[in-house]
Amino acid sequence: MAAPPPLDFEVFRTRVQPIFLNKRKGLARCYVCHSQGTSFRLQPLTSGRSFWDEAESRRNFEAVRRLVVAGNPQASRLLTMPLAADAGGVAFHPGGRHWSSQDDPEWQIIASWLRGGK
Repeated sequence: MAAPPPLDFEVFRTRVQPIFLNKRKGLARCYVCHSQGTSFRLQPLTSGRSFWDEAESRRNFEAVRRLVVAGNPQASRLLTMPLAADAGGVAFHPGGRHWSSQDDPEWQIIASWLRGGK
């Protein structure tokens, strides 16, 4: 059996991490809840900044690594928690359902990263 692909930090920083800041109609951005009060913790953005610097991004990368299985998007909590249950997600996510299907472009970006995509 082949080893899973390594998780690429630059792909995370430029393609995955921005998803945490995306606004969604009727739902909070991932960052709002996950910068405080949850076990999955993103680095807080300092006043006046709209994105993380490299050191903060590396800490976010390490936090995310605990929630994913390289090579296996369907086994990765980062993708199953905010996914609708009837699309393969878990029964409950306090922040709501960000994706109704695995075809959602954001879901696909993260899944591609986990599969080793650039």
